[in-house]
Amino acid sequence: MNKMNASRFIARRLAADKGGRANTVMVKIATLSVAIGLSVMIFSLGVIFGFKREISEKLTGFLSHVQIRHFDHNTSYETVPISADQPFLDTLPWIPGFGHMNRYAIKAGVLKGEEAIQGVVLKGIGPDYDWTFFRKNLKAGELPVVSDSIRNKDVLISDRLARQMKLNVGDKFEMMFIQNPPRRDRFKVSGIYETDLQTVDNILVLGDIRNVQRLNGWTSDQITGFELATVDFDRLETFGNNVFDALDGMSDRIEGQLMVTNLRESNPVIFDWLDTHNLNAVIIITIMLLVAGFNIIAALLIILLEKTSMIGILKALGMPDSGIRRIFVLRSSRLVLKGMLWGNAVGLGFCYLQQYTGLLKLNSEGYFLSHVPVYIDWGSVGLLNLGIFAAAILFVFIPTSIVSRIRPEKSIRFE
Repeated sequence: MNKMNASRFIARRLAADKGGRANTVMVKIATLSVAIGLSVMIFSLGVIFGFKREISEKLTGFLSHVQIRHFDHNTSYETVPISADQPFLDTLPWIPGFGHMNRYAIKAGVLKGEEAIQGVVLKGIGPDYDWTFFRKNLKAGELPVVSDSIRNKDVLISDRLARQMKLNVGDKFEMMFIQNPPRRDRFKVSGIYETDLQTVDNILVLGDIRNVQRLNGWTSDQITGFELATVDFDRLETFGNNVFDALDGMSDRIEGQLMVTNLRESNPVIFDWLDTHNLNAVIIITIMLLVAGFNIIAALLIILLEKTSMIGILKALGMPDSGIRRIFVLRSSRLVLKGMLWGNAVGLGFCYLQQYTGLLKLNSEGYFLSHVPVYIDWGSVGLLNLGIFAAAILFVFIPTSIVSRIRPEKSIRFE
């Protein structure tokens, strides 16, 4: 029997040996610490990834990943038009990560209900618009039909606006537009959406782009700008830079009239808030790891003290310190793996429970969501497991250092 097999055999026998009461209690505490720590870490990562994914998807659904518009664009929603016919349009689809592009136009107005009025933004879109996001968040009715032929007066409004204005699917309402001269128009509610992103839900109305062009006095080839989506959000900044490079030296860009902004640049406060969750995750993981590590060290110290005579006998029989330390490393590895098995089961189980039931609720006014979002990133979960196991094994080497200090003549005589 070689040294490795001998160490493994003895470690297996130690695992089967329940030992003293203190031994059993500390082993259970250490296993439970690993299980609880890992489950909390997995759920924390799931929530962080969930927040980033959900809020990014909502912002993307409203604003897209990258926008191209006039450099004089301001926050009043009264925009300077640009030409819808640009020489760079054929170049954009060849940019790595390109997903979709559509034209849009916006116009500020006032929605008038039976008992209330509300300032809103009418966003006009064309047949090239991707309705995936609003189709997913459609609460009632249907999406407006926007075609190339006939101007449609149907619009999509949020559930908040519908309740505030007491509007239902099929109802007609009036919008007023403060300009010179003032204008008004009537629209019909074709559908109602709900996203819980109040900053946009409270003001956004979607309809045919030709309605906005007519209200602004624009021609059919004048728009507010272009919206582009990328298939790789993690490389958003790179994608935005590539779009900027594609525009550079072309058309209006020569005169410095066009600007390119990405989603992070236009919403820095929200993304900075999301980034703070990374620090929270680091703090949680560090605390859980230290607690689990302390309990592993304590449990192994008790096991070592109870097996002092055995260590002395093994030394007397000629087993080197490295072989004896390997016994307790293997014994602790089984303890850690058992805790990790339970930790993964509980952590992932709770993630799936929250994902499918929305058990934990949130105040949508402060968090932009009505429930705690969870997204399981399997790559991160795998790396977390590897990191926890490696850290736990490093913790194990601390108490095993006392093996070299045990003298066979004293430990055997003590027994």
